[in-house]
Amino acid sequence: MFSTSDTIVAIATPPGRGGIGVIRLSGPDACSIGRRLITHRGELEPRRATFTRTQAVDQVVATYFPSPHSYTGEDVLELSAHGSPVVLRTIVEKATSCGARPAEPGEFTFRAFLNGRIDLMQAEAVADLIDAVTPLQARAAFDQLEGTLTRAISEVDSLLFDLIARLEASVDFPDEGYHFVRPDTIAERVDGLVARVGALLSDARRGRLVREGLQVAIVGRPNVGKSSLFNALAGAPRAIVTEVPGTTRDLVTEVIDVNGLRVTMIDTAGLRDTDDVVEAEGVARSRGAQGVADLVLVVVDDEDDVEPVDRNHLIVQNKCDLGRPARGIRISAKTGAGLDDLRSA
Repeated sequence: MFSTSDTIVAIATPPGRGGIGVIRLSGPDACSIGRRLITHRGELEPRRATFTRTQAVDQVVATYFPSPHSYTGEDVLELSAHGSPVVLRTIVEKATSCGARPAEPGEFTFRAFLNGRIDLMQAEAVADLIDAVTPLQARAAFDQLEGTLTRAISEVDSLLFDLIARLEASVDFPDEGYHFVRPDTIAERVDGLVARVGALLSDARRGRLVREGLQVAIVGRPNVGKSSLFNALAGAPRAIVTEVPGTTRDLVTEVIDVNGLRVTMIDTAGLRDTDDVVEAEGVARSRGAQGVADLVLVVVDDEDDVEPVDRNHLIVQNKCDLGRPARGIRISAKTGAGLDDLRSA
């Protein structure tokens, strides 16, 4: 276990080249170590940007956040330099030679938690916000980071604690005739708490979908247009499309944004009996993907007689541009007709 009382340093911006790169120091010696890295000799005014130079190779903007009014709750100094990996590494190496320790992954957020700046749910939200790939994911993570879920749970906890305390007091002093809670309101208050917890659980299930996204498997027999549909939804020719049955042998995946929801699409091999060892393995993987998917798009044409076998199965009739009878959601992967209806479904 690493120490939480020393001063740590790390590059706070993503790897690679950029216009700006940020080095963050946090800990009791953040300011003193930082001042040894720069040429500025005056006091660093809290929460004010100071343009200066490093002792090494670059111009920087130094911003000092004294404890406890910083992200970690400790003294924090951030140096904004040009985003060259060489420049940033040089500054970090100089900081470590002055007494700072390289931060472990996630250690700034860990210290924020230890110092009471955020709770565990907010710490989790930091990671979710960084990993967000859709606006809906970012919004949900930001709400959690702002403490929306924490406040909702705290309200339920306070109401439950108050009710328990009143009930215990009423039981402890029965002879005095005190009623700290009206008996005829107890059931109503309990029902209200149950309803609020139920609403939180429903929100949690929806939140899981937003956070983790959906896995959608596209299945069906060979040559019904699974790969064509996959490419149409992906907006790019990710899967090979030919008229030869059994072209798709392995699983092909693509992540897309559907109305703000992160969707991982899985194109699968056509379902049929085959003596081809490679194709048979592809069919087995198709069935495996179908078993773990949140939603299964069963692609059919007019030759299929397929009905949904589970609640998460959705029949999609491809090649509607050929004028065939309607079954399920009608789409044409070739022309794009019906794809908006499929996304909304």
